[in-house]
Amino acid sequence: MYAYENIEMSLNYIEQHLNEKIETEKLAKIACLSTFYYQRLFKKLVKKSVQEYIKLRRLAMVITELNNSEERILDIALKYGFSDHANFTRAFKEVYHITPDEYRKSVPMLNTFDKPELSSHYVLIDENVPLIVGGIVLEIQRKTLKASETYFGFKKAVNVDEQIPPGKSTGIDIPGQLWREFHAKKMQTENVVFNNNIELGVSHSANPDKGTFLYFAGGMVSSTDVCPKNMVQHTLPAGEYVVCRIEAESFDKLVTTALNQANKYLFETWLPNHKLVTKPFMAEKYYKENADFSYMEIWVIPVEIGNAEKELSNVNGNKTESL
Repeated sequence: MYAYENIEMSLNYIEQHLNEKIETEKLAKIACLSTFYYQRLFKKLVKKSVQEYIKLRRLAMVITELNNSEERILDIALKYGFSDHANFTRAFKEVYHITPDEYRKSVPMLNTFDKPELSSHYVLIDENVPLIVGGIVLEIQRKTLKASETYFGFKKAVNVDEQIPPGKSTGIDIPGQLWREFHAKKMQTENVVFNNNIELGVSHSANPDKGTFLYFAGGMVSSTDVCPKNMVQHTLPAGEYVVCRIEAESFDKLVTTALNQANKYLFETWLPNHKLVTKPFMAEKYYKENADFSYMEIWVIPVEIGNAEKELSNVNGNKTESL
C-alpha cells in the first residue's frame, strides 16, 4: 500500500464522521501509523494540520446546511462540534471573512475547502484516455481552434490569495458572484443573441504589484454582434490548446469540487509530467446542450518547459495580458 492510500483511508473516515468527535489517535490507527508519523504525513500530503483540515471540512458542511436547512445557526454549529455561538462565529469569520448571520442574510458565493483526492497526484493518463477519480471523469487532449470565438459578459479584479488555488482557499467566491451577475443581466440585454449552450470564464491579466488578476464571465455571441455598453468583449483566440474535459453527476458538483480537482490534476500532475507549462491564461468553457449529464472544459495554451523562459520574456517584453 502506498503512503497516500493510508491517508486517504483516514480522509474517508473524517468525511463520514464530521458531525462526531474525531480524535487524531483514532485516525492514526485507521492509517496504520503512529500518531507522530500520521500527523507529519497528513500535513505533507494535505497541506493542512489534521485539526485545521477537520475544521475547514466542517465549515464547508455548515455552508451546505445553512443553504438547505431552516435550522437555527446555533443548532447547526453544535451539530458540527462547535462549543457555542461565539466560538463558531469566530471560526466562520476567520475562514470566510463574514459572520454566519451575514451569510444567511445575503447568501454570497463562497469558496469552501474540498476533500482532496490524493490518488490523482500519482496517476498519469495518456491523451484521450479517461480518468475516473473522486466521482468525476477527466480526459485530456490537444485541440486546434481554427477560428476565434467572441463572448460578451462582465469582468472583475480578483485577489489571488483568496481564490488560488481553487478548493484550498476560502472566502467570497468573486468569479461565482460574477457569474450570478451575468446570468441575471444577460436576459435584459437588447440586440444581442447569446448562444445559451456555451459560456466562458477566463482568468487573465495578472497584476503582481496588486496581487490580483482579472476574471471574465460571459456567453458566446456572433462575431458580428456589437458589444453592449454595460458589458465587455472577450475573444478566445484561434490556436493550439491543451483541453481537460470534466464530467460530473450534477452541474453544482461540476463547477465546484470537480473543477477544483481537475485544475489540481492538470496543473500539478499532468502538465509537469509531460514537461509542459502554460501561457498565463486559463479558460473554463461550459456546455449546456446535454441535459443527461454535466460537462465542461479547461483550456490552456501549452509551452514546453525548455521554451518557457523565452516565452515569458516575450510576454513581458510585449506587455501581453498575463495571469
